[in-house]
Amino acid sequence: MHILFTRPLDDSKETILKFKALGHNVSHMPVIEIQKVEHREINFKEFHAIIFTSANSLKFLDTKKINKNIFCFCVGIATEKKALSIGFQNVITAEGNVRNLKELILQNFNPSDGKILYISGEIISSNIQKDLNSVGYNVERVVNYSSKPIIHLNENFLKDLKKNIPDIVYIYSENSAKNFLNLINNYNLNDYWMDTNLMCISEKASSVLNTIKWKKIFIFSPGEEEYLLYKI
Repeated sequence: MHILFTRPLDDSKETILKFKALGHNVSHMPVIEIQKVEHREINFKEFHAIIFTSANSLKFLDTKKINKNIFCFCVGIATEKKALSIGFQNVITAEGNVRNLKELILQNFNPSDGKILYISGEIISSNIQKDLNSVGYNVERVVNYSSKPIIHLNENFLKDLKKNIPDIVYIYSENSAKNFLNLINNYNLNDYWMDTNLMCISEKASSVLNTIKWKKIFIFSPGEEEYLLYKI
């Protein structure tokens, strides 16, 4: 089976190697580039919990001054793995979406327990800071990375892609879906996907790509990539 991953290489490497080991033909076409954003110095002693909705926020955070026993709320497995690798001890993980993450925070941390630090990218699909502050929490957001769209494809890659269109494409965010669609439009690839299954992280992401004719569209959570192969 030919599978196309669209995340940056750092986020896809482990999954690509796994799928290749399973005997699949794997292509990599990143649609965004992650860049560090400079921010004010954080006094971590002010906070009693920290929220990560992406592993990228951990990648660009200086964690040396953080108490690793702080409540650490992660959106999914990939973010959890990154947090644990850095040394966080008290990690609580959702099932890949912000809605579940919010519920975990409500269940495990009270507004009276103290201030929460939310580290994120510039673009967010759901405003967990606003949602929590509206019910009495004190959440402060710091942006430490941004997503830059990739606008050019390698010509050799493009030729190979046209000859062998993937059976499956994985899209990991609404922003990635928009950038994928722009690339498809710019390179006149709109009519190539009728036999391709689209795997999207959310309905918002899939709705961006509804203008393209797909074989089927599936919604998934990170960590379910291999499981989805058996649904096709």
